[in-house]
This record gives sequence, C-alpha cells and structure tokens, in this order.
Amino acid sequence: QVQLVESGGGLVQAGGSLGLSCTASGRSLTSYVVAWFRQAPGKEREFVAGINWSTDQTNYAESVKGRFTISREYAKNTVVLQMSSLKPEDTAKYSCAADFRPYGVIRRSPAEYNYWGQGTQVTVSS
Repeated sequence: QVQLVESGGGLVQAGGSLGLSCTASGRSLTSYVVAWFRQAPGKEREFVAGINWSTDQTNYAESVKGRFTISREYAKNTVVLQMSSLKPEDTAKYSCAADFRPYGVIRRSPAEYNYWGQGTQVTVSS
C-alpha cells in the first residue's frame, strides 16, 4: 500500500518562505515522477511543480517559476517543495502526487497521477 504524506504547510506573510515535504511509504520513489498540485477554493486543481526522481528533471508552472524549487531527498524517500517570495495568490491546499509508470514524464494533468497525499494548507497573508 503506497501512502504519500505531506507536511510543512501553514500561515506565512507575503514575501515569506515555506517548505513542504512529501514522504512516501510502501514504495520507493526512485525512477518515478512526483508532482505538487494546489487547489484554491472555487478553483480547479493546478500543477505547481514536478520532478523525475531518476533524471532530476524538473518542471514548474509559470506562476511559480523562479520562486519555488522542487527537490528530492533520497535517504528520506521524500520530495521537498521550497517556496519563497510567497504571494497571497499562492494560498491553496497543496497536495503531492506520484506517477509510478516507468520512463516517467512530468505530466501536468492531475488525472495522470494515481497516488495522492491528503494535502496541506498554505495560507499567505497580505
């Protein structure tokens, strides 16, 4: 049974930084793709960032490029999303998702991911 657990959400002022972690249990993330999505109230879930664990290739939404960094921590089977220069419009519930298909491509559609964490709330105050 694969489980993804997010942590690190919270309340931060605009311009501040916050780090989110996504830790997997039940399966190694090696060779697969992990992505972060977010969903604000009344809006659709949107892609934020993704990483191919084996190639270290990353992909970012334009809205976060240059402010967010996605990375992997091998020893902890964890993917980290480091967020800086946060804006009120970054406020959302952030969820990580994993795609365990081989030769992974970082896909931006939530429908491409089979495993999801429960999500963690990020609130940025102005």
